[in-house]
Amino acid sequence: MIKKAAVLGAGSWGTALSIALGERGLDVTLFGNEAEIAEEINTRHRNEKYLPGVSLPENVSATLDIAQLIDCPLILLVVPSKVARLVLGQLRDAGLPEDAILLTCTKGLDPETGELMHELIREIMPNNPVAVLSGPTHAEEVARRVATAAVIGCADEATATRIQEVFTLPWFRTYTSDDIIGIEIGSVVKNVFAIAAGIVDGLGLGDNAKAGMVTRGLGEMTRIGEALGAKPETLRGLSGVGDLIVTCYSVHSRNNRVGRLLGEGKTLEEAIASMNQVAEGVPNAKSVYELARKMNVRTPIIDQIYAVLYQNKPTGAALHELLNRDPRSETDD
Repeated sequence: MIKKAAVLGAGSWGTALSIALGERGLDVTLFGNEAEIAEEINTRHRNEKYLPGVSLPENVSATLDIAQLIDCPLILLVVPSKVARLVLGQLRDAGLPEDAILLTCTKGLDPETGELMHELIREIMPNNPVAVLSGPTHAEEVARRVATAAVIGCADEATATRIQEVFTLPWFRTYTSDDIIGIEIGSVVKNVFAIAAGIVDGLGLGDNAKAGMVTRGLGEMTRIGEALGAKPETLRGLSGVGDLIVTCYSVHSRNNRVGRLLGEGKTLEEAIASMNQVAEGVPNAKSVYELARKMNVRTPIIDQIYAVLYQNKPTGAALHELLNRDPRSETDD
């Protein structure tokens, strides 16, 4: 079994994953850019800024030097998508061996190219094994060792099995799949619908509206995934409908919070300023909107969220337009 791992990104999700790996018995090194957090992890085994009240295993440490990670056979990418290209370039330049497995847990697209994270990794480090981990996995619950299920995507079955072995704990269950595209599309697109769900909450529209939005959102997610070659059953699995449900309904969802504040009348700037972490749904909305246009996929909900975030469209006007479109069959593409 893999005995050592590194996690790129010392935010809540990266820290939670390091807890899981540490509990499994691996020596884990967290890489970040905040000296205070690294010191707190190394001296107190805590990360109060991002996961208050949670203790980290003693075999989890932190560093600001990415070169200290290159001897790890498993590297987790858990940084915000907007800095993934920069951090991966630093890792490559530090001399990462080509046999190190790169596992992306970042739920976003590269803002420069619109690439999925596994595509970005292959662009920068084309010879390294690449995999993805996703599912309904809020950091706050993983960090508290609460029962969680996720899926690992990899084209190579043996590599997927090696990763699955280190993510097999009494409270953390993983499955494997070879549909990397489907897993990543689910993890990216669901963030946009979480903002929509938050807007529904902020407008006080109730359960009917929210359930309808989530269901129709799943249809848009599936259409985008299939246009890119994803398997529809993947979007009906943990990384699709599973992550969609938890992100749209959970109090832990940053994207839902952004949407709720927008629905209550706050500006996007005010909503973002109220948070200390990135809500990936904001940049994702632009990237996914552009991707859908490129693929000629019909995405009315995504279109309206894009208009709210980037064209200052009032949330009430977006809702009115969605509800008053021409009638159609439920199964129409």
